[in-house]
Amino acid sequence: MNERMKPDFLAVARLSRAGQFREAMAALRGMTPGVRAAAVPDAMKLPRTPDAARGFLDRAMKAGARLPGAAPSPIRVPDGATFEQRQYANEHGSRSYKLYIPGSYTGRAVPLLVMLHGCTQSPDDFAAGTRMNDLAERHTFIVAYPAQNRAANSSGCWNWFNPADQQRGRGEPSIIAGITRQIAGDLRIDTARVYVAGLSAGGAAAAVMADAYPDLYAAVGVHSGLACGAARDVASAFTAMRHGGPAGAPRGGRSVPTIVFHGDSDATVHHVNGDRIVAQAKSAGDLEVRRSETGGLRFTRSIQRDAAGRPVLEQWVIHGAGHAWSGGDPAGSYTDPRGPDASSEMVRFFAQHSLG
Repeated sequence: MNERMKPDFLAVARLSRAGQFREAMAALRGMTPGVRAAAVPDAMKLPRTPDAARGFLDRAMKAGARLPGAAPSPIRVPDGATFEQRQYANEHGSRSYKLYIPGSYTGRAVPLLVMLHGCTQSPDDFAAGTRMNDLAERHTFIVAYPAQNRAANSSGCWNWFNPADQQRGRGEPSIIAGITRQIAGDLRIDTARVYVAGLSAGGAAAAVMADAYPDLYAAVGVHSGLACGAARDVASAFTAMRHGGPAGAPRGGRSVPTIVFHGDSDATVHHVNGDRIVAQAKSAGDLEVRRSETGGLRFTRSIQRDAAGRPVLEQWVIHGAGHAWSGGDPAGSYTDPRGPDASSEMVRFFAQHSLG
């Protein structure tokens, strides 16, 4: 494809959000946005091939967020700590992952947190933006950052919208669960205190993991993501991202404690999707609402407690925030340092929950 005919992906996303689907599809095909619809066959249809459809969704998933800049600087690793790359494979595929083991780890059983990055991100980028390694050093837990394979998704997005990647024992959920179990077999992990969290497509994948493996993860954190089952194909994923997915059935079996963060000015994944995640979490108890603000952005925090008074569901709506990790470090992509510290709040929430 010559340079003149390359599609303008930001224009595609902008036109799509405005409901100008004919122009968006024209731009996707490398034509000038605004070309007469008659010149674009089947302009209202999504791309027909799976690869083209995935690419369209991936680019829409990235729209509205700060585009990644240069690769993050190498992650600083304190004396005694390690941040190494490992590999996992099963019958459903293979993925590499980065594993942070803090210098404070002495061999006793400690918690494990699995962090699922967003589109175009890498484990190093996500670690830099969330500062989760710093918290692991401070509170002594291990962090795993699975890396999406570009062969599985050209933009590095987890395939949260594919039915085959929404089920226990299949597709990407089986690989992420396998990574979790591999780490638990290699290191001294407190298997009652294993957690999963993610951003955007990674947040949607984290919701899938909580739904598919409630016996493996004690709690889940979803930042700017979607509920499990919000989409079953590319077309419904695009609709869910723009308008919110269906409410969805509550999770069967164990209700996994859930903490949700979402900016109410998110132009990539509509903030109503946070409400859908809350509804699916099937929490019960009194609802406590707190409105507060930091030095930058105001937020509303809603808490639901169980019969013992323990918070089992937290929803943070960050007012004026877009598609970015709240309180994150600008060294990573898709971060907004003005908001409350989502990483610290997730770690606090996770510490209150264990299996059994």
